[in-house]
Amino acid sequence: MSSHPPIVESPFTASSWTSLWSNEAATQAFATALAAALQTWPQGRDARIELRGNLGTGKTTLVRHLLRAAGVQGRIKSPTYAVVEPHQVGTGESAWPIWHFDFYRFSDPKEWEDAGFRDIFAGPGLKLMEWPDKVAGQLPAADWVIALEALDEDQRRVHISAGTPQGQSWLQSWAQGATHAH
Repeated sequence: MSSHPPIVESPFTASSWTSLWSNEAATQAFATALAAALQTWPQGRDARIELRGNLGTGKTTLVRHLLRAAGVQGRIKSPTYAVVEPHQVGTGESAWPIWHFDFYRFSDPKEWEDAGFRDIFAGPGLKLMEWPDKVAGQLPAADWVIALEALDEDQRRVHISAGTPQGQSWLQSWAQGATHAH
């Protein structure tokens, strides 16, 4: 039998963060703050973020605001039919690849493997994933899960939880500085 030292947790461990967005401007403010944070957090530019919520809760709207705030130029298309839309901000050493996935049309999680997405997930860049439940068991753990709930036509409740130690670290940083999008 081996003896392992006890796991010591930091005194402040945010396991989740919840907010209310009263309108799309609040969604945009959150996305702008998140885009800035991802570029400063350790390995933030390689984050894996799942977006969860029913149809019409604003997942794609959030991603569009995030992409725009990150510096994506031109038209931002929804990947509903293409499954993935690749983007890149900057060039050379400062290049930041960003991948927006929408797995809504997948009917079998194995389609993820067949589509060759393992290579994308093994490489650098931000991965934003809508409808991750459609590829259950195939995706690597998400650093963050952002769940959106429509309360009415304009208001959204957002709930963020961390799925990795790295994501937990970011969530603590976010929660401690959480004056974003309230």
